[in-house]
Amino acid sequence: MSVQNSILISRTISVSGRPLHYRVSSYALPPTAQSLVMVHGLATSNTYMLPTAVRLASSYHVYVPDLPGFGESAKPEQVLTVSELADALAAWMGAVGLSAATLLGNSLGCQVIAQLAMRHPACIERAILVGPSMDPQALTAHQEILRWLANVPFEPFHLFPIMIGDFLHAGIRRTAQTLEYGLQDHIHEHLPHMHIPTLVVRGSHDTIVPQRWAEEATALLPDGKLVVIAGAAHDTNYNSPKELAALVRAFMQG
Repeated sequence: MSVQNSILISRTISVSGRPLHYRVSSYALPPTAQSLVMVHGLATSNTYMLPTAVRLASSYHVYVPDLPGFGESAKPEQVLTVSELADALAAWMGAVGLSAATLLGNSLGCQVIAQLAMRHPACIERAILVGPSMDPQALTAHQEILRWLANVPFEPFHLFPIMIGDFLHAGIRRTAQTLEYGLQDHIHEHLPHMHIPTLVVRGSHDTIVPQRWAEEATALLPDGKLVVIAGAAHDTNYNSPKELAALVRAFMQG
């Protein structure tokens, strides 16, 4: 058993009649410890969130779900929209007994969190948006794919077997349709409605989220703050987990 698997236990629970897989920290923490839910991005699973999750699991009740259609969760025939993914996330939180938590997402996961904050505001105490998509100046699949390709050289090589495996598991149809839903979901219209403390995190080498958009996104938030991690790329939760975990701790401590 790997260190990650011993710290974060794999579990499955039925949500709306479908199995939803997640990992949860194994530490026996006091009930007063804060809860942190980590939300993965497009065509991935909870696996690439684990490097950051294991660094936080000794201090917080850390949960890392696979959204419906991805990872080890059930694959509904109908591909879920971003708002439907947010509804499913809220239903899962209720099923595991989480009344509210801090939500941390990467990329498309940030869009799910923004929808959650609008549709189920009681579920979310604060938010951490790591590389939030989609930049309103790049709302075509062609633009996003080119930006992703430009980001590839800055990510660690060992990330790609994980991402390829997750992509193959999700399938081309689900990935393409979810990308289309993500492009139609205008996070810049939702951010002004996130009336919670929100930390925006950008890697300085992130070509998917340029500095201009990170600053614009932060300015749209009623209570937003931007931090840039030097040398990090888009998947900061995987390529710079130590630095991200330190930011999360500081943010959650107020």
